Order: sequence, then structure tokens, then C-alpha cells
Amino acid sequence: MGIRILLHIMVVVILSPLLLGITGKTKAFLVGRWGPPLLQPYYDIGKLFRKGNVYSTTTTWIFQAAPVVSMAAVLVSAIFVPFGSLKAPLPFFGDIILFAYLYGLARFFMIIAALDTGSSFEGMGASREAAFSCLAEVVLFLDFIILALLSKSLVLSEMVEGNILSSWQLFGPAILLAGVSYFLVLLAENARIPVDDPATHLELTMVHEVMVLDHSGWDLAYILYGSAIKLFVLGALFVNILVPFHGLPPVMQTIVFWAGMIVLAVGLGIVESCMARLRLNQVPQLLIGAFVFALVGLLVVLIKGV
Repeated sequence: MGIRILLHIMVVVILSPLLLGITGKTKAFLVGRWGPPLLQPYYDIGKLFRKGNVYSTTTTWIFQAAPVVSMAAVLVSAIFVPFGSLKAPLPFFGDIILFAYLYGLARFFMIIAALDTGSSFEGMGASREAAFSCLAEVVLFLDFIILALLSKSLVLSEMVEGNILSSWQLFGPAILLAGVSYFLVLLAENARIPVDDPATHLELTMVHEVMVLDHSGWDLAYILYGSAIKLFVLGALFVNILVPFHGLPPVMQTIVFWAGMIVLAVGLGIVESCMARLRLNQVPQLLIGAFVFALVGLLVVLIKGV
């Protein structure tokens, strides 16, 4: 069991920044630029780990602990998601609750760290993060309810591995609706366009990025690494939901899963190149739209299941 957990964590730690590299390369290609190399996220994180930290005299231990707790929480969440032929090493009944609230724990610490600085800009970003996450959390649990009803299980790995393949024949529209709503949540949770722009430097329009303005050195490296891991894990769950490959031989499972992850990274780059960032008052409308998709999918499952 310990070896399986270690292998799972190593896969996430080693490969998660590559997803950001593929997305960045796709965005550069679509606008006619050569762009940064695929390994640029590794270089950025490594450079930050070699730098020292600078702390304001107004901050407390919370500000220093938040990046580590945030990264640790999203890293633990990875052990509940299968990666192709690599099964989830620590499944248990109701692990979907722990999976969701590990991200809630990471978000809570980042929000109170932003408030700990005493900066009005970071407090503004923290309030936006809290408001948008409340909407996204409801959609995420609706998607989990759809998967739980289809798989008749409350174990996350069984929810995406169980009866999903056979459910496509009867509940295909519901699974597609759940996939669309989950994709919108994925964009919101990872502060990607059109919800937020991870490359922006305009404090008045930022959501997540404004909360980390005062972090530096290896603290900022933990935050960037945690963001890459979060995108990787949530993206892996998205691929598991929409691509029914679990009945294939192990080698084919691995090939299809990683092909799906590459397609997801390219898709994120395409979305961010073709769409502009939404105004802040439009972000709740996007998440409400995701809620409607998930709710309609749930109704389809309930009606057809009667």
C-alpha cells in the first residue's frame, strides 16, 4: 500500500507542471509565437526554490504555513483518483467528501493568509475567491451525485470506474452534462480564463493571483507547484469521467488516459486563446450555468432511473 501511494504521488509531482507547459505552448502556437519551452514551469518553480523569502512585519505564522498546507492538501487528494492503469491507492467509503474538502482546506488557508497581510487588495481577492468557490462547490457535489447514482457507490474511484462504461448507452446525455459542468468548475477552481487570468497583474481584476502578491521565494514555489498539482488531479478526474477506458487492457488504459490528459491541456490552451476573461459580475453567471447543466443531468438520471 505504501509503495502504491508513493508511486501515485511521484507521478503527480513529476508530471503535473508538464500540463501547464503544454497549455502554454498551445497558447503560443495559436497566436503565432514560438513560446516558452515545455519545461518552463519546471524552470520557474526550480528558480523560486533557490530564492529566499521576504515576510512583512504584519504577517504571522499563518502566512508562512498556508503555502505548505495548500500544496500538501492537493497532493493528498491525488491518492483518491486513478491515473489510467494506476488505481487509486487509498479508496474508502465516502472519500468524495474528503476529496472535495481537501481543496476547501487549501482554499481556507490561502484566504486567511491573504487576510493576514492586512492588504486591502489581497482581502478583496480573498472575498472573491470565497464567493466563487461557494458556487463551484455546489456544482461539484451535484456532479458527484450524478456519478454516485450511476455507479451506486460513494467511493470516488469506483464512481468513475464502475458502471460508467455501461451507463453511456442509457445516460450518455447526463454524463455529458456532468462533464460540461465539471469542466467549468475546473476552470474556476484553477483560476483559468475565462474566470481568471493567471498571467494578469491588474489587482482590480484579479481573483486568485491577487491573494499571492506578497508571497516570494519557496513559498511562491509551493503555491505554483500546488496549482499545477491541482490542475493535474482535477484534470485526471475529468478524463476519467468523460473517457470510459477502464474496461480496456492495462496498457491501453495508460495510453488512453495520458492521451486524454494531453488533449485536456491542449483544450485549455485553445479555450484561453479563443476567449477573453469575463467581467467579475459575469463569473457567477458562468457558475450558475454550470449548476443548471449539472441539475439537468441529475434530473435526467433520476427520471430515466425510475
